[in-house]
Formats: sequence, structure tokens, C-alpha cells
Amino acid sequence: MPARAAGAARAARGHRRAARSAALLALALLLAGGAATGCGGRATTHHKPGTSHEQASGSVGTLLATADAAGHKLREVPAEGAPEVRLALRPDSEDGWNLQLSVKNFRFTPDSTGGAALPGAGHAHLELDGRKIARLYGPWFHLPAAQVPEGAHSLTVRLYADDHTAWAVSGKPVEGAAQLTAPAPGTPGGHSHGEAPAQPPASGQEQADRTVTITVRDGKVSPAPARTELRRGERVALRVTSDRADTLHVHGYDKELALPAGQEATLILTADRTGLFEVETHESSLVLTQLLVR
Repeated sequence: MPARAAGAARAARGHRRAARSAALLALALLLAGGAATGCGGRATTHHKPGTSHEQASGSVGTLLATADAAGHKLREVPAEGAPEVRLALRPDSEDGWNLQLSVKNFRFTPDSTGGAALPGAGHAHLELDGRKIARLYGPWFHLPAAQVPEGAHSLTVRLYADDHTAWAVSGKPVEGAAQLTAPAPGTPGGHSHGEAPAQPPASGQEQADRTVTITVRDGKVSPAPARTELRRGERVALRVTSDRADTLHVHGYDKELALPAGQEATLILTADRTGLFEVETHESSLVLTQLLVR
């Protein structure tokens, strides 16, 4: 009997140890699940190392009830250290004008557009007489003459966060402006604006080594997106007709082109960088072609 009693005691202690181990395992799993889902069972925001959760959740600054002329909410930040932008332009030797954005306390972040608002980061919108004509992801932009009617115009560039709120100081959007006068057709230094104002000049077509013609209609690209192979140094003309207003963007080259609805627009690009570069539209997010430069 004593031997049996001792065996029973050892068995009971074994059962208690097993029960404690199971309880600890269950607690560890519960804690792990809580860490993965965060407070209230919601998934946490994963963000880059060195970025606070407040920044990654887009709570930097103060979101105002007011909006800019385009309907984007204003994100108020203190004047000290706030983003700044200036706009300068000069005529392009071939067509239109080259615009330069000089920014301070700001960096362009095309890879995170649509994400949370991070301090001093984002993109810009370009407006002609109050009408948006392009979204900018870098300091340079080529404005074709075909996009600017004859006469005096006002260009405005405004800075936005990645979540598309407009950076603001003292209740006013952070922006820069410049005046532009488009000469009459046929005048010295002027540009042609005929019945089809988006048609490129013949000299521009001659200077292009290759021409890629693309049509966008009802959300479909014709011909189907494929690779356009180029030798380094070749010039390619991208001729695009879209049934809706949009913006063409050449990744890697930071080149953009406004696409008026129903009109052909052309961007001539020198392929001076090797690699594979996508050409897409901003608003409809369609891949038009891929430039393979060897």
C-alpha cells in the first residue's frame, strides 16, 4: 500500500505539471495573438524602422475641416520647419516649357503615394488657371505647348501628403505660383495650335528614333501592353490618345505628360538610362508599355 500511495502521488504531481505547462502555452499564444492584432483586435500598422506609429497612421499635424479648391482636406503644420515650394519655368528648345520645383523641408515619395501622411513628404499637383493638369513626383516637369492656349495664364503647384491631404500653414495650402504667356501661333518663339493642338511638330517626329502609338479607351490599352526595346541614347516618341483626361508617367525618368480627353499627346524621351521602365497612367493606373533600354 505505501508503494501504491507513493506512485499515485507521483502521478498526481505529473498531471499538475502538465496542466501548468498547457496553461503557460495557452497564455503565450494569447499574448502572441494580441501583439499581432494590436488594441481592440485590429491589425497594427507596419511601417518603416525609425517611423513612429503616430506618423505611420497619418496623424501628423492637424487635419482641418476646410479643403483646398480641389476638395482635398488641409493638414495644418507649424510654420517653423513646414514644407515650402517655389515654381520657376523656362521655354524648352523643342516644345513648351520646362518647370522646376524648388522645395524645402520636403521630399518626393512616389513609392508611398496613397499611404499615411509622413512629415515633409508626398507629391505635388500642377494647376493651369485653377485646373489640375498633372500630378508631380519630382522637381522637374515638361509642359507641352499644346496644353496651353494662347494668352496669359497662371501656374500653381501645391504640395500634398501621401494620403492626398494638402500641407497647410495658418490655414492656407503650401503652394507656389508663376505666370506664363503663350505666344500666338506663327509668332517668333511661338508654338502651333491648329485644329489638333496636341499633334507634335514634324521636327519632333523626325528627331525620334522610334514612335510608340497607344490608345486608351474604356479602361483598355491598345495595342496590349508589351515591351519596347531601345538602345541607350535612342529617342522614343510616346504618342497616346486617351478617352478621358489623365497623366502619363515614365517611371525611372520622372517624365510626365498631361493627356487631354480625346486628344493625342506626345512625349519625346531620350533613353539615356539602361533598365526596365514602366510607362503608366496616374488616374486610371494602366500600364501602357515597358521601355527596355540596353
